[in-house]
Amino acid sequence: MTSLWRRFFGGGVPAEFTGELDPEEHVVATARLRGGGHLFASSLGLWVPTDDNGPRRVGWHLISKATWGNGTLELVEAVETGTAGEAVLLTDQRPVRYVLEQANKLPDAVHARVNGSIRSRHRRELPGGGAWFVQRKVPGRDGVVLQVRADPGTDEETVRRVAAEVAAKIRDALQ
Repeated sequence: MTSLWRRFFGGGVPAEFTGELDPEEHVVATARLRGGGHLFASSLGLWVPTDDNGPRRVGWHLISKATWGNGTLELVEAVETGTAGEAVLLTDQRPVRYVLEQANKLPDAVHARVNGSIRSRHRRELPGGGAWFVQRKVPGRDGVVLQVRADPGTDEETVRRVAAEVAAKIRDALQ
């Protein structure tokens, strides 16, 4: 019955999973990848396969973009590249595509969790480009973090200065 339940609803940890869930972490959806392996969504992030170290979890707050179409889930993951005051600076990585054998509830779960982590977002034009200022909930932690994702070519010093100013204004407004 359990395997039939997983097949239709996509829940549970795949049998071949070699990672380790946090004690408070639970699985909300899974999908088998064409060619082998799984993606699965948990309360803390999306578990993705890697070539060398087994699966790894990408926190919901570090998924910049997730699109679903034609059986493929495309993810843009961000990495933290520094801080500016209390703001976290992010840089997007190249998109990665995962072709799913059967989607189950995974695309809907990813969409809901990524969007659910966003509390507010604002785009600001800056010298050389612009930046997104996004307040997000980090799974498993209290509060909200200000993330700043600049366009390539945007003046880095301006991004740092403005990000620190915005973070300070948010902090002051909350006190």
